[in-house]
Amino acid sequence: MSHNFGKVAVLLGGISNEREISLESGKAVLAALIRMGIDAHPIDPINYDLNDLKVKNFDRAFICLHGRDGEDGKVQGILDEMNIPYTGSGKSASANGMDKLISKLIWKNNNLSTPKFLRVESLKDYKEIVSRLNLPFFIKPANSGSSIGINKVNTEKEFIKAFQEAIIIDSNVIAEQMIVGREYTLAIVGQKLLPIIEIQTKTEFYDYAAKYSRDDTSFICPTDLSQQIIKEANAICLRAFNLIGCKGWGRVDFIIDDNNNFFIIEVNSIPGMTSHSLVPLSAENLGISFEELTLKILESSCA
Repeated sequence: MSHNFGKVAVLLGGISNEREISLESGKAVLAALIRMGIDAHPIDPINYDLNDLKVKNFDRAFICLHGRDGEDGKVQGILDEMNIPYTGSGKSASANGMDKLISKLIWKNNNLSTPKFLRVESLKDYKEIVSRLNLPFFIKPANSGSSIGINKVNTEKEFIKAFQEAIIIDSNVIAEQMIVGREYTLAIVGQKLLPIIEIQTKTEFYDYAAKYSRDDTSFICPTDLSQQIIKEANAICLRAFNLIGCKGWGRVDFIIDDNNNFFIIEVNSIPGMTSHSLVPLSAENLGISFEELTLKILESSCA
């Protein structure tokens, strides 16, 4: 199998505020591919011109770049120009998935349930946000991952602080309704739906610390959801994934409230592949090793 992949560039690091997570993901993927006999090499765009990949005879790219300039379609566009197959979604789908405002508009326009939201233009919008979303609500940079810049708002003072933090990260900021319920994520690899994971945190929400540094976040897989709810969740998440135009692999985060209503939170077109990451955990539940998972993702790559 390995000889079909040729020389593989594992893109990692980059310049976004998720650089450290990207390095961790990329190093794990690189080591796994090498263990499986793949001719894989680490490529960090911070000190490498990606336009040289073709010159250096790379045949394929495994993208582990999270956030801006990696997950937003820019790298995908460069690889498209060189006709180098790569893992994950294409240029436009990556851009749409990265932008929470655009992805939520796509879902809303296609009658797919997502928490109420609105774009925040300035600090003067507080009263309108409260009237439309109620308290508490979330403030999020539209283009950011790993929960960086996301804050729960209970007061106007907290809103001011949250908005000022988010606007530094991205010029587009959204306010999002808080949904009370249980939080889940569904991984998709090559259109195959992996087991759903329930996320239980000790923090107010699934923030950066809960994702990467705390050891009291619980990941339940398999979940205690009924087969009927699982079937419904699978269909809704796959539709959310496909509406954005995603392909190859990804992860869809969602909440189910106490009345079994589904709310799509976001789609992640390049999920993490670290020791804390959820796609490897879900795959492991099916008996798929990390090495096998990286190969399946690489097999899904296309130009």
